[in-house]
Amino acid sequence: MKIAHLADLHLGFRQYHRQTPAGINQREADTALAFRQAVDGVLAARPDAVIVAGDLFHSVRPTNAAIVFAFQQFQRIRADLPDAPIVLIAGNHDTPRSTETGSILRLFDELGVDVATHEARRFSYPQLELSVLAVPHEALAQAERPVLRPDGSARYEVLVAHGEVDGVFPSDRSTVEYGGALVRADEFGPGEWSYVAFGHYHVQTELGPRAWYCGSLEYVSTNPWGELRDEAEKGVAGKSWLLVNLDTGIAEPRPIIPARRVLDLPRLDGSDMSAEELQAAISDRVAAVPGGIADQVVRLVVTGVPRHVGRQLDHAVLRGWKAEALHFQLDLRRPEPTRITGVGAPGRRQTLPDIVQDYLSRRQLPAGIDRAAFVNEGVELVASAERELAED
Repeated sequence: MKIAHLADLHLGFRQYHRQTPAGINQREADTALAFRQAVDGVLAARPDAVIVAGDLFHSVRPTNAAIVFAFQQFQRIRADLPDAPIVLIAGNHDTPRSTETGSILRLFDELGVDVATHEARRFSYPQLELSVLAVPHEALAQAERPVLRPDGSARYEVLVAHGEVDGVFPSDRSTVEYGGALVRADEFGPGEWSYVAFGHYHVQTELGPRAWYCGSLEYVSTNPWGELRDEAEKGVAGKSWLLVNLDTGIAEPRPIIPARRVLDLPRLDGSDMSAEELQAAISDRVAAVPGGIADQVVRLVVTGVPRHVGRQLDHAVLRGWKAEALHFQLDLRRPEPTRITGVGAPGRRQTLPDIVQDYLSRRQLPAGIDRAAFVNEGVELVASAERELAED
């Protein structure tokens, strides 16, 4: 008995400014390509059931093109695997703020997809001896949650949910999607289910016995380089979906070949470098990229660069790299400033991100807002703006 576990497709995701010849944002096209590739793999593997654990779309109101594309891909699965149930839940990105708004995911009912948008639903497939408890983001975000336990009604019992499992996410929350519902591991009892299919975290992660985040199919967060770091720390080799054997509990990654690479070049320490020396060192880093930077997503962090040195760099060359890559980010970071306190003792001057962090850490928030995620989002936005100003 095998199931396909996918999540966090984020169809309709847009980033950077380049468009395809058809006028579609290039990253939106990349995300669609990744899903088509995953569907090709699912059809080749011929699982007994298909699970999509939330965030099919990047927004509550996706573009018509994204909706049509998703419908076509689910139609392919339904046509080639007519006996395989498809279970789809809503994630935080495709959940309307008001339940009265309605969800675009209900459209897929027309294809025979079993959809859970706001409340938990238990789907039964007697012909497969399979029961699936589908728990969308909204159900986990409520004060009274559903009981996340198997009911003993079937030989194979699967939980699919979209949320943030406590204690799993990295301490640097810049790679964590904001707005997830917090779930304790003891709430869903890893080891009690035939399988637990989670969505929300974009890096493939084992949660416990027979429990996984399958990760996203593309780099669709605001910090793709942080995702690269998390993947390296976890030993994850890029993006994939999971083909899960419910009898053995083995979850097999099925890789996705990305449309382009996301590259975080080795950092440079620009301390004590002249503008000419720094320009040469940056050029060496870029020239050393295997296959070049054309059409890739690239970042280079350079620390210890005074503002006047950054201004003296050859910006015509920088513009050339930006035109060549899909996205080229030269992240110039100034030296840590010091100040005189008391009678002359050196001390660190508070930066703008520090000030923002201090303010947001004390600001009163509405109920249900994750303060850590809120603070991280604000600090990252300010830091990003500062980096762009320094680069310009």
